[in-house]
Amino acid sequence: MPAMNMIQALNSALDVMLTKDPDVLTFGEDVGYFGGVFRVTDGLQKKHGLTRCFDTPIGEGGIIAAAIGMGAYGLRPVAEIQFADYIYPAYDQIVSEAARLRYRSAGDFTAPIVIRTPYGGGIFGGQTHSQSPEALFTHVAGIKTVIPSTPYDAKGLLISAIEDDDPVIFLEPKRLYNGPFDGYPDRPVTTWAKLPAGDVPEGYYTVPLGKASVVRAGGDVTLLAYGTMLHVALASAADSGLDCEVIDLRTLVPLDIETIVTSVKKTGRCVIVHEATHTSGYGAELAALVQEYCFHHLEAPIERVTGWDTPYPHAFEWQYFPGPARVIAALKRAMEG
Repeated sequence: MPAMNMIQALNSALDVMLTKDPDVLTFGEDVGYFGGVFRVTDGLQKKHGLTRCFDTPIGEGGIIAAAIGMGAYGLRPVAEIQFADYIYPAYDQIVSEAARLRYRSAGDFTAPIVIRTPYGGGIFGGQTHSQSPEALFTHVAGIKTVIPSTPYDAKGLLISAIEDDDPVIFLEPKRLYNGPFDGYPDRPVTTWAKLPAGDVPEGYYTVPLGKASVVRAGGDVTLLAYGTMLHVALASAADSGLDCEVIDLRTLVPLDIETIVTSVKKTGRCVIVHEATHTSGYGAELAALVQEYCFHHLEAPIERVTGWDTPYPHAFEWQYFPGPARVIAALKRAMEG
């Protein structure tokens, strides 16, 4: 089984589906000839042709509008938005058209489209290349929201998303493209080749949407995370000295609430970590659900560790970024209850 980083795993998923299903195609800004700004689509145009992998003008609304029309006519387009920070011009098309098409047509039409986009910080991208807009999509009925945290999951989840008959927002944590990141910027970089999650089958396989993964079992406190924050959570659990149970959500909508509830009922404590801003972040929904389902089992208030309620500050990257020090402090507060 070959070792792949997340870029290679995503490329492999697209290659597998372009080969398997003639209705699949992919397009976006610099996606075709150049292979994408992060090289996720590298070589796909040469292998599959100009009509299956091609470039578009700089116009996010038009990219998604075209994808919706293609999906309504039976194709399975995978559209790339170059950075999640650029997705806002397409928001009306996503919310008013893609998310509503099945409902408004009484099931006559669907929008089996995937919108891939790199998101998150930790790369000194500043305010316009570091945002985490996942909560803007989880709020909208009719959209599925997926965030992988390893190369293995990235490939399996992307194939599942392409085969799904509803629109999927597929957010790729770009800080993890070439290796995991534990939130300690002064430590040496680790590559995926050194980790089991970097072992990715070359052929077809899926990871189901709506199923979380318990990546570290424990009995003291439940840590909920996704994307880059999963690896921060794992490092924090290891450094805290506590018996933490760490859950990788993988899919925000549909959410695997059963796995969360089982864990929190066991530990009695819950800490939620995400990179997005605090107010109305997805962690607020998670906290509400944990309180709703686990109120009588909670031994302490639910803790949230998040980004600040500010634009992503280039000069204060590691103060904004929810690192292990902040997560460990939240874990200790939860234990002191």
